[in-house]
Amino acid sequence: MGPLHGVRVIEIASLAPAPFGCMVLSDLGADVLRVDRPSTVAGAATVVGGSATADPLSRGRRSIGLNLKDPAGVDVLLRLLESADVLVEGFRPGVAERLGFGPDVCLDRNPRLVYGRMTGWGQEGPMAGMAGHDINYIAIAGALDPIGHAGERPVPPLNLVGDFGGGGMLLALGILAALYERSRSGRGQVVDAAMVDGAALLTSFIHGMRGQGLWRDERGTNLLDGGAPFYDTYETADGRYVSVGALEPQFYAALLRGLGLEGEDLPAQLDQERWPELRARFTEVFKQRARDEWAEIFDGTDACVAPVLGLGEAPAHPHNRARDGFLDLGGLPQPAPAPRFGRTAAETPRPPARPGEHTDAALAELGLTGDEIAALRASGAIA
Repeated sequence: MGPLHGVRVIEIASLAPAPFGCMVLSDLGADVLRVDRPSTVAGAATVVGGSATADPLSRGRRSIGLNLKDPAGVDVLLRLLESADVLVEGFRPGVAERLGFGPDVCLDRNPRLVYGRMTGWGQEGPMAGMAGHDINYIAIAGALDPIGHAGERPVPPLNLVGDFGGGGMLLALGILAALYERSRSGRGQVVDAAMVDGAALLTSFIHGMRGQGLWRDERGTNLLDGGAPFYDTYETADGRYVSVGALEPQFYAALLRGLGLEGEDLPAQLDQERWPELRARFTEVFKQRARDEWAEIFDGTDACVAPVLGLGEAPAHPHNRARDGFLDLGGLPQPAPAPRFGRTAAETPRPPARPGEHTDAALAELGLTGDEIAALRASGAIA
């Protein structure tokens, strides 16, 4: 049933980071009810031109359609919060307050509520009210500048660092911490999860290396940013790639054996001045075989070499299949819930709900009669 079975979450529909955090909570057993806008219920696209029913971030939820610009819709939301453990919203600072369900109102209604706020810039600061996206948040956090090749521009690492690692995952962690604290104090609180904070937090290790003089500010010249020839990717004979992460001496020795370079007069592993020579030799050798040939050669070794798989290839890899690392929901392959639990294993998530699919059922759980639900629908407060 999942370790979060019994935790009730109300999620105000938004984009990417907060839905990812709520997906994690749902995957782990929480009952998440998503509040969708009437326009979404009517069929408007979500995400970036996509459909809510094909969005893995929407899996496992129920959905209710509420018009939160209507006081009657807000009243329904507040009634839902009376029996909820968590509320998650991803508006700019002050929007929830203007709509009538800011933290003060909600915590007055339910003092045990954990109020999760997901933003890019945080709830205060000179940029708090500005628009932004992952690339902007990680830029300000110092997480974008180190990523890229030497002498070239910074390269966006998809939207993994800000939206998901520094955003939604940080939100989920903050909510769980607040729920744990509530179990001792009996009181809820606000969780301010900002992507700029989370992205900065993810760079802690690099700050440590830099502080010890082990990291240069020139991107693409360091141990973990592609500067080291033994920690990089290489093209293979078939135009695909392998990843190499042979940092430790014993792993580096295994790499040389697999490449057939053991005993060859090569520059020392940590002779940074001669890294270009070493890279050129590795590039030459890796181009002599196809990606999957190299994968077979290094399989079972400690050389830290693995094939670079595309999104469509990853679910079929033997290791991922052995661990059931991916699942199929409604014909859409996607990552399975993680982490794994020995006693309270997470169940297979439900496919994404149609926006507003559970409106009547959720309202009936509140004790509303059929006539009351029909009146709310007629007024436009629900959809």
